[in-house]
Amino acid sequence: MIYLELFLGFLKVGCFAFGGAYGAIPLIRDVVMSYDWLSDEMLTYMIAVSESTPGPIMVNLATYVGSNQAGFLGAFVATLAVVLPSFLIILLVTALLKTALKNKYVQAVLRGLKPCVIGIVLATGIYMVLGNCFGTIPATKVNMQSIIITALLVASMFCYKYFVKKKLSPILLIVISAVAGMLVYGI
Repeated sequence: MIYLELFLGFLKVGCFAFGGAYGAIPLIRDVVMSYDWLSDEMLTYMIAVSESTPGPIMVNLATYVGSNQAGFLGAFVATLAVVLPSFLIILLVTALLKTALKNKYVQAVLRGLKPCVIGIVLATGIYMVLGNCFGTIPATKVNMQSIIITALLVASMFCYKYFVKKKLSPILLIVISAVAGMLVYGI
């Protein structure tokens, strides 16, 4: 039964996740919480680990949750389910690409999805920052260590852009956050 639940849960994520991994995090959170596969805190940790490991976040999370719930076969089933819709859609899109992209209705849909994806990514980021810095609503607790790291990362981004006149590389931002985490939380 767990294999069917993993397949259907992550198939839903694969089918309805628009805007890439960050846009999929709220949907992944809903699926994982509805089946009670991980705690909210453990899921937040796994999102952080999935961001810093090679590969797409959705695939990494699906593989981890599947492995956590049903071993190797569970990891395989969850990973297959999350990538199957994209794989099938890409096959279909490549066959219809030339005519579909010229269609004014397709263009309108794509333009309409852009602000939605931006809002989902922004809401997810704000949710994660507030959740880590101040805890959840019922158990509000200020975490000064998280606030210091968040402030350091924001300051790093703005200072880098001001002095170097370029955006800070995501790789460099991950390295800065890893070093800050080691300094603040200790090794």
